[in-house]
Amino acid sequence: MYSNLFGEFMGTMTLCAYGNAVVANILLKDSKAGGAGWVHVNWGWSFGLMMGIFTAWACGAPQADLNPAVTIFKTMAGTYNVSQCIATCIAEIAGGVAGGVVCYLVYLNHWAPTEDPGLKLAVFATVPARMDKGANFLTEAIATFFLIFGIMTIVAKGTALPGYLIPFMIGGLLYALGAGFGGPTGYGMNPARDLGPRIAHAILPIPGKGSSGWDYAAIPIAGPIVGGIVAFFVCRALGLA
Repeated sequence: MYSNLFGEFMGTMTLCAYGNAVVANILLKDSKAGGAGWVHVNWGWSFGLMMGIFTAWACGAPQADLNPAVTIFKTMAGTYNVSQCIATCIAEIAGGVAGGVVCYLVYLNHWAPTEDPGLKLAVFATVPARMDKGANFLTEAIATFFLIFGIMTIVAKGTALPGYLIPFMIGGLLYALGAGFGGPTGYGMNPARDLGPRIAHAILPIPGKGSSGWDYAAIPIAGPIVGGIVAFFVCRALGLA
């Protein structure tokens, strides 16, 4: 169990370090990729997820969830018991915090010149394009449903994919979801990916950082969890879980 928790921590740290850093590269002042745009964000998060899965595997986590919504889904499917689920989710969130710290250190020279505190928050946590918590919740739930449903179709026995291809396929799935469903909320789809770096934003000495957006933080936690629960019942009905 301890190796699994370490693997989940390292994998989620890798995911968030890559993903948060690609956003920082675009948004922070004087960064060389300034203004690179949404396609660049999607590629960064997609390959970050791919490397997060490989890292989790290498560090002892064969499930490589990297996402409490996925862990809760698997708990409902019988992979974990409740105590294992809680411990795994904590490890994932802690990994998200660590990934945010890595991003902060990489861009240490760019926080002070960036005047807009909203851009600094957007590096770490999701911020909706239009604030409507009901609609934002629905977007996160739907996107996470398709994330987990897509993962289950990729790993279904009928597909017979070699194991080493699975991270590439799941990374591609994330790219498609970001390209299609990412616009309204910034596609959190993962409580650890949003909450962990948001905690990092709150505790780090970022110059002129402003609010950590706690009034919105429940949406990218609750939406993905609900989407994952719905995905479980659909996958169970289809024999995928």
